[in-house]
Amino acid sequence: MKKTPAQPPIHYAITAPQPNSHLYHVTLTIARPQANQMLMLPVWIPGSYLIREFAKHLQCLHVRQGKRTCTYAQLDKHRWQLHCQADKPVQISYQVYARDNSVRSAWLDSERGFFNATSLCLMAQGLTHKPHHIHISPACKNWHLATGLQALDVDKNGFGTYLAPDYDTLADCPVEMGNFWSGTFTACGVPHRFVIATPPPAFDAQRLLADTRRICQAAMRLWHGNKPQKHIPFKHYIFMLNAVGDGYGGLEHSNSTALIASRKCLPQTNQPTGSDYTTLLGLISHEYFHAWNIKRLKPACFSPYNYAKENYTTLLWFFEGFTSYYDDLLLLRAGCIDLEGYIGQLQKALDSVQNNPGRHIQSAALSSLEAWTKLYRPDENSPNATTNYYTKGALIALCLDLTLRREGHTTLDAVMQTLYQHCFASQKTPFGMTEADLAAVLHALGGRSFANELRQWVHGTEELPLEQLLAHTPIRIRKTPAPLAQQWGLRCKEGASISIQTVLRGSAAEAAGMAAGDEWLGIELPAAAATSSSGADCASHQHNTAWRVGSLAEVQSYLPNSGTNTSTNKGKNKTKGKNQTPAFTAIIARNKRLLRLPMHLPASPLQSLKLVAAPASEPSANNTMAQQPWPWC
Repeated sequence: MKKTPAQPPIHYAITAPQPNSHLYHVTLTIARPQANQMLMLPVWIPGSYLIREFAKHLQCLHVRQGKRTCTYAQLDKHRWQLHCQADKPVQISYQVYARDNSVRSAWLDSERGFFNATSLCLMAQGLTHKPHHIHISPACKNWHLATGLQALDVDKNGFGTYLAPDYDTLADCPVEMGNFWSGTFTACGVPHRFVIATPPPAFDAQRLLADTRRICQAAMRLWHGNKPQKHIPFKHYIFMLNAVGDGYGGLEHSNSTALIASRKCLPQTNQPTGSDYTTLLGLISHEYFHAWNIKRLKPACFSPYNYAKENYTTLLWFFEGFTSYYDDLLLLRAGCIDLEGYIGQLQKALDSVQNNPGRHIQSAALSSLEAWTKLYRPDENSPNATTNYYTKGALIALCLDLTLRREGHTTLDAVMQTLYQHCFASQKTPFGMTEADLAAVLHALGGRSFANELRQWVHGTEELPLEQLLAHTPIRIRKTPAPLAQQWGLRCKEGASISIQTVLRGSAAEAAGMAAGDEWLGIELPAAAATSSSGADCASHQHNTAWRVGSLAEVQSYLPNSGTNTSTNKGKNKTKGKNQTPAFTAIIARNKRLLRLPMHLPASPLQSLKLVAAPASEPSANNTMAQQPWPWC
């Protein structure tokens, strides 16, 4: 006699009968609920450190137990208590609105479906450690499905029933659906799949697959050596890219990643690669590296995740910042970019840190802790008050790697491998990593304490010793005049006028009284400056002149001496400080009022740091570094 299969402890049925309504219909069946079972929808998704309030999209919740309709109480914004009996199957049905075209939540229309379980699947509290089954039905004909979940009973297009051993695994496996492009490759013996929703018709699929394969192999060898096959922590991996008109981002998962990027980032057949494609490869490299660094080697405070509130850590400079360091370095090691391309990528990180006065205010550790309230909620003052743990962390990793290599005992690669083994691979129940673990491994492998470096670089706001450390590499730092916006202290949009978005601390713009939200319409020059600028000296020009402007370059073009040093004038009448004649007067619109703001420019141009390749004739300042040629090894 054939036995009836046992009912799974937790079962979700996902349908989308009318995809253009953007509503997923979800039925959750709990085989043996607790008395007065509690349900909860997460308020955030791991990897994106902001309270997202996913429950705001949940509606029409109904509960039945057998033939009886159960009542329930909503306890707060994301928790419900069912008035049900224990150990008798209970069925909860509801709908979720899905129109967030990002990697974090859920999307549904007649062309594409995508969701993370944190947006769709209610947690049965007290039962999240039990196996979870999820049955997904197609919303449209000819759709296919891609996910990292373990398939139990699926059709040729991938629809059917999948298994997750617990809720954490379910939450870690996004689902992509639609008539997407799909390609495959094998890296170090592990099958990989790449799917793309709505790609352009002429993109070079083979180049994308070949470059992605090289990146994956470089990452595997970094973590596991030249023969990594037996040690790779996943059996298969899926890249899920949503190709859009404009967008960029990614979210890491244990055996997959959800990506979003502009279609222009995809390589085109018979066309040379450009910076947009390099940006996409960097995103691919970053999220893939996370399969080790934060999905397995993770902060101790993330074991386990608490889906009900913020999960604070001071280590995002390591888990995101070091990943950012390696995402570009792996492109170089994989042969996807050359040294010049790598320098260009490193320059972006350097500019991101150096151009923000906030680097003097907020440390990398504090930036990590305050990610929930600051990095993910930027405003016009953010550059003045914060630093970015992605880019600051990448530069810290660079400094550590160069220091370790110069001293000749070890490399940052070896530090990462040791941390992975100590905090994850060798543990039956991984306990996560602390900063003390990093300090201990640096001491053990580096032959000395790195407490001073961690204190100054991670917990302090001092400038990093990049110039000294890069002197031992094929890369040099040169000082050049900063762009106009940086010199004057502005972040702005240019067009018919200059729209001011941010005024940098301690800048000429701040001293003049400019503020975010101002519209810079024109400038007024004093008579002497106007005469000097025009080259005329007739009496008819001896009065102030005003000009309409739409860009900073246009402002500069009206200033004497091309605006390179307009706060002083040559000759006997040169003045300083408060008695100095303004270089010009900015005409600003603010709250429907016109304001005249006297503006003094810096006496000498502000300098920016420019990375360049060292001349071939220039010898390395350190023979040890020359013998271990960073950044290739």
